[in-house]
Amino acid sequence: MALIHRYSTAVADAEGRTYIAEAHGRKSSTGLWEGWLEFVGVDRQVVLRTPTETRQPDRRALAYWAGGLEPLYLEGSLTRAIRARLAEFRA
Repeated sequence: MALIHRYSTAVADAEGRTYIAEAHGRKSSTGLWEGWLEFVGVDRQVVLRTPTETRQPDRRALAYWAGGLEPLYLEGSLTRAIRARLAEFRA
C-alpha cells in the first residue's frame, strides 16, 4: 500500500466532523493499480476507507487520477466510506 496524494482541504461529514482525505493505492495481482480514499479524522482516532474507487494501468496514472479529484468528489467518497464502515458493523 502506498500513499499517493494527501489533500490540503479538509472534508466534513453531515454532522460537521472533519477529515483529511488521502488517496492510497497498490498494484493488484492483475498488474493494474487499485486506488481508494482514506479519511483521517481530525483530532480523533478514526480512519474511514472507501472501496476501490479506480483501477489504473500504472502508479503514474493513479497519481494523475488522484491529483484531479475535486472537493465535491471527496465529499461523495466520504459518504461511501461512512456507509462501508456501517456495513462492516452490521455484518
